[in-house]
Amino acid sequence: MDGSVAIGSMFSKLKAAWSRLAGGWGVGATEEPPAPAVEYKGYRIRAAPYRTNGVYQTAGIIEKDTPEGVKEHRFIRADTQQGREDAIAFAISKAKQIIAKADVG
Repeated sequence: MDGSVAIGSMFSKLKAAWSRLAGGWGVGATEEPPAPAVEYKGYRIRAAPYRTNGVYQTAGIIEKDTPEGVKEHRFIRADTQQGREDAIAFAISKAKQIIAKADVG
């Protein structure tokens, strides 16, 4: 595989991931219902794993209501899972780790 093909493939995957997190349906996305939000330490976690290359990529959104409005942190991790339910559980776990680090700092 030459460099331009690899870059094009990587760009396509990043575009699909961004589209999924932005609320749209990315390349290869399926019409699966969104995972229910989970409340944790004053934050709202929305797992948003997406299917790519036959596995689910870990991704999600962490939200917090503030006087200025809703603050939002979107994340994508390299971790993948075979099943959607496992991917949702893993994304929630990762979000809790992110929240714990934010509370310490």
